[in-house]
Amino acid sequence: MEQKISEIKNIFQAAVLEELPAFIKTYEKDSRPGVAVFVKRAKKRLDDHERELLRTEKMKEYERKYESFSWICGIDEVGRGPLAGPVVAGAVILPKDCDILYLNDSKQLSEKKREELYAVIMEKAVAVGLGFVAPERIDQINILQATYEAMREAISKLDPQPDLLLNDAVTIPKVTIRQIPIIKGDAKSMSIAAASIVAKVTRDRLMVQYEEVYPGYGFASNKGYGAQVHLDALKKYGPTPIHRRSFIKNLL
Repeated sequence: MEQKISEIKNIFQAAVLEELPAFIKTYEKDSRPGVAVFVKRAKKRLDDHERELLRTEKMKEYERKYESFSWICGIDEVGRGPLAGPVVAGAVILPKDCDILYLNDSKQLSEKKREELYAVIMEKAVAVGLGFVAPERIDQINILQATYEAMREAISKLDPQPDLLLNDAVTIPKVTIRQIPIIKGDAKSMSIAAASIVAKVTRDRLMVQYEEVYPGYGFASNKGYGAQVHLDALKKYGPTPIHRRSFIKNLL
């Protein structure tokens, strides 16, 4: 008795990646257009996975180039531009030949994908460090120096301590560990991409919590950036304790 297309659909949807070649072999000779759709989707899933494997291998370029170092750490920050909230730096040491797929610049990923990858990174990383610099400190020393401070704090929390730093574009002052600044490093290095994701998810979660403390500014959605609802609230209610006074002085 011929299988129903709905049954074949359920088999396809339940199939893990390793089962797709067998699925294709079983159903690719089925002449029904409805079945052909699922065979085509199965092939696309395999093709997409192969492309991701190649992209991930390319993102190991710097980790392989410096593989003689014991503990390679990727560093990135989030939150330079917002009007409110801290700047957060992430520092991540991944295991050698790390196999995490879909790591990328956190801005290129959906919120759902960032959350998924955050959980995988926290499970598989050798070490993760986070650094936070509050708005009042940003006002005191400027955002660039605050970024460096957050990065130094993130590095200090790592155990083991790294012997090489892969940085997204910058060279961090007052750090004795060897540094390799990489332009657009969060899209070129797995370690920096992982640090970018960890920092982004951490800061986003914090801004969602601030929405409950300071309602009306839209922090849960705009994360402290200058969205219209945020600017309107600033004019209506004035600044909160988490606003960067040096960033908003021309807006008030």
